[in-house]
Amino acid sequence: MTPLLEVRDLATRFHTLDGTVYAVNGISYTLEEGQTLGIVGESGCGKSVSVLSVMRLIPEPPGKIVAGQVIYRGQDLLTLDEAQMRQIRGKEIAMVFQDPMTSLNPVLTIGRQISEALIAHMGMSQEQARARTVELLEMVGIPQAADRYRDYPHQFSGGMRQRVMIAMALSCMPSILIADEPTTALDVTIQAQIIDLVKALRDRLGMAVIWITHDLGIIAGLAEKVIVMYAGFIVERGEVDDIYDDPRHPYTLALLKSLPRVDRSSQERLATIPGLPPDLLDLPPGCPFAPRCIYRVERCLQENPQLKPVGLHHEIACWVDVTTGREQ
Repeated sequence: MTPLLEVRDLATRFHTLDGTVYAVNGISYTLEEGQTLGIVGESGCGKSVSVLSVMRLIPEPPGKIVAGQVIYRGQDLLTLDEAQMRQIRGKEIAMVFQDPMTSLNPVLTIGRQISEALIAHMGMSQEQARARTVELLEMVGIPQAADRYRDYPHQFSGGMRQRVMIAMALSCMPSILIADEPTTALDVTIQAQIIDLVKALRDRLGMAVIWITHDLGIIAGLAEKVIVMYAGFIVERGEVDDIYDDPRHPYTLALLKSLPRVDRSSQERLATIPGLPPDLLDLPPGCPFAPRCIYRVERCLQENPQLKPVGLHHEIACWVDVTTGREQ
């Protein structure tokens, strides 16, 4: 089966006064119809830049997509002109950003902001767009949606603003929804509501989802496939059960050990990952995680490994077998 989206060897750089930032370094993955893919990793690992590259939203300059292909329904999005790409954005592939307050225009009503996409992409009249906007607000759980059509973003809570952003993203019934850490600024109760909402809408509408987060706990009940990123590279890729039941990269293992668990003693301290991520202006010659890795061998400091299979749908980029501690 041909995947809905295929990212091949995508690389993105930022040229700054201090030098070149190697933000995304040759990543590849596929997304099937109706599937949910989780992209995880700590801040600065390239998660958001990778999906902004897919959407062609990297500011040029200083950014530039320097290599790769993004194949959506058989066409390479990186070869389209801006007018063609605007027909894809919002209509075919939509995105929900991390901070809804800065993503929404503070001087326009939320009704107008959602209606604009319906008029531009779906050819609706003002009245049709208004009726559809009210339906969308009801779909995402905004109470008294018809009355709130004329309200401004500041009149909504953080959780409600994020629901508005989801309604806006779903307005043209996209095939792919990209959610870039949409629950980071919300409290845990609202986080759970937003996650449940996206899952319900995904199942109802049959869309595929790319969910970006630094929280592995969120992905467990949401995604079918997971990729783990570090310093712009994919270090582990597989089905969600493989990643959680049998993590094989030291970084993934360390991330999972740092999660709080209900079966741990209250006196037991959470594990931490020593050191800091590498400077993307000056990546080390070997594996970028090697300086922080408790399993490293001499080869790790000299050569960066490529992804290789450790199971049927499970790949890692590591020279060491963490189950034995030996080089493989």
